[in-house]
Amino acid sequence: MKNKTYILIAAIAGSTLLSSCSDWFDISPKTDVKAEEFFDTENGFMSALTGTYLLMTNEESYGADLSFALADQLAQMYDMIPEGAIDRYSIYNYTQSTNGGYNTKGRLERIWLSSYNIIANANNLLKWLDKKGEEVLPDENKRNMIRGEALAIRAFIHFDLLRYWGPVNYAGNPDIRSTKCMPYRTVADKSKKPLLPASDIVAKIITDLEAAKECLAYEENLDLSAYNIEGDRRFRFNYHAVNATLARVHNYAGNSSEAKRLALDVIDNCGLDLKNSNDNDPILFGETLCGISVFQMLDNYTTYFDASDKIQTKYHITFTTLGRIFEISGSESDDMRARSAAITRNNDRQMAITNKYIDNDNEVIPLIRLPEMYYIVCENSEGDEASYHINHVRNRRGISSSNDVSCDTPEKRIKALNSEYRKEFYAEGQYFHFLKSHGLTGELYHCPEVSLTNENFIFPLPDAEKEYGWTNEEEDTTEDEESNEETSTDNL
Repeated sequence: MKNKTYILIAAIAGSTLLSSCSDWFDISPKTDVKAEEFFDTENGFMSALTGTYLLMTNEESYGADLSFALADQLAQMYDMIPEGAIDRYSIYNYTQSTNGGYNTKGRLERIWLSSYNIIANANNLLKWLDKKGEEVLPDENKRNMIRGEALAIRAFIHFDLLRYWGPVNYAGNPDIRSTKCMPYRTVADKSKKPLLPASDIVAKIITDLEAAKECLAYEENLDLSAYNIEGDRRFRFNYHAVNATLARVHNYAGNSSEAKRLALDVIDNCGLDLKNSNDNDPILFGETLCGISVFQMLDNYTTYFDASDKIQTKYHITFTTLGRIFEISGSESDDMRARSAAITRNNDRQMAITNKYIDNDNEVIPLIRLPEMYYIVCENSEGDEASYHINHVRNRRGISSSNDVSCDTPEKRIKALNSEYRKEFYAEGQYFHFLKSHGLTGELYHCPEVSLTNENFIFPLPDAEKEYGWTNEEEDTTEDEESNEETSTDNL
């Protein structure tokens, strides 16, 4: 991440600042510039957009906790129990801060702060695009690209906050949709915002994504398998990635026909195909619709993944758990997701570790990948159509058609999808969301010593947010956003 410039706004939770309520912008004396001057050039706008993506690579964001770390620890995808933790259930202690162990409360608070910080940066960019975009950026497509990506980031982050702090089984339980759970921020200012019902958050996310899709409509025919002069669009929220995110949101919300339509659109038009080999690409970048780039990933991620003698302190699984997750019979699997290209086995310790982040030439963490679109179509179809879409992924992964699964009932579909989400998105943070969105409590197949309850899926608001973060009035108490125009740029 060196030699990249970004705009950094002090982290907020709803309206809570990382430091104090009076310090809005994080100012570095050597690099202060007025936002008015910073956005005088196209480079200023592009640097601000790049910086927003860079914030998403932080450990408390998709650089760890929102992808392979806390998200998959909550789903008990690893056998590693950190020093200081009493047992596996310790991770579900959301109310007490501890110095050791999982420290879930502290990590959730940092996720909240980091996420609203990213949202604030997207909102700040949108504000200046409204003010100076036409003057500074004469190319309409460039303006639309920046606006579309900023809106997509804002929606994407809000949606993941909703998936964590929102209700369980949103689609299957209409009574809980009125649950007030979080603010939706569209302005980069210090104003307090009310907690909104989950249904309102869903509606606002869809509105933002539809607006982003309209902005990016000029690349509707973009082939993501081809590089272009602007660079690989898979590292940004491109048109197809926005469509895929819309499919994900509609699927969460139970909007079956729209989720299916959007997912099929992505499958048919994105230009990517499901791979039948993960040699030299265990993360399957070739199927990534949108991902973030992590500088010097291998050097940084041995902290989490290392198959050497230190494997027991990393995010490892035992051979027994490996067999349960990937449904292996015998010493090797037909499924490429469990073969040596994807998983490194330490035979001496009978432990295994994923190669997704230590054999990753593209240094990418996927935010959304193509197979999810097949799963969404499966979930929202019946009979042969449902079976075809899940079995197509399985067959491409190396599982024989003689072992195809049947999805001719809703129960069979969810059972099959449960197994596939667990395998496909191992160490990518999506399985916990699948469990929560379907209200799948009870014993975990791959971790039978843990039985999940609804309470395990419900996160309390951070302490700071409860003290400062919202008002109870119907209307927002928005302060003058023009009073805060200092911006800081840092060269990393």
